[in-house]
Amino acid sequence: MERHFYSVGLADVPHWLLETPILESGEAFDEPWLFTDGRVLPEPGPIKAQVYHPGRKRTFMFAGVEGTPIVSQEIANALRTLAPADVQLFPVTVEGDAEPYFVVNAIKVIDCIHEEHCEEVQHYGADADTFPEYAGEYRWIYGLRIDPAKTEGAQIFRLKKFKNALIVSEEIKTALEHIGNLGVSFERVTGPQERLH
Repeated sequence: MERHFYSVGLADVPHWLLETPILESGEAFDEPWLFTDGRVLPEPGPIKAQVYHPGRKRTFMFAGVEGTPIVSQEIANALRTLAPADVQLFPVTVEGDAEPYFVVNAIKVIDCIHEEHCEEVQHYGADADTFPEYAGEYRWIYGLRIDPAKTEGAQIFRLKKFKNALIVSEEIKTALEHIGNLGVSFERVTGPQERLH
């Protein structure tokens, strides 16, 4: 039976906004995108995230323009149980909040985009108006589809050449929805496109 996977995105629900995590000392990381790059990281030490805009606290949010995943203790426990080989979880203090939170670093990058089944793909070109380091990568994908046969048993991962997408298995999705109070939504990226009539 084919496994189903989902892209995790910001939900259209009331929520607080968190800034990009920084070191507890107040210094920014040299690479603000490091938690979304899909690689194993050395222990960063104490980190914190400031509240950019107050609002309803959620158990799963994306922080800053980089979209750093930040989750509650309960979500972190679920990820430790279901995907221990796929993530690093770094404690993060959220300004003015006593509850423990964690930055989720998905450490696997998998080459499984099913380009022919996507609705539309846009590549970065090699022309002068783009960053040369992005040449050949995807600028954006509409109606993203992946090949579940190429997911190598992973439960949570980033996509090669399109790392801003965070992909989770149906098992992870179900567990997170059971916990609830999410600030994220899930869009299926396997199977046929769902057409709106």
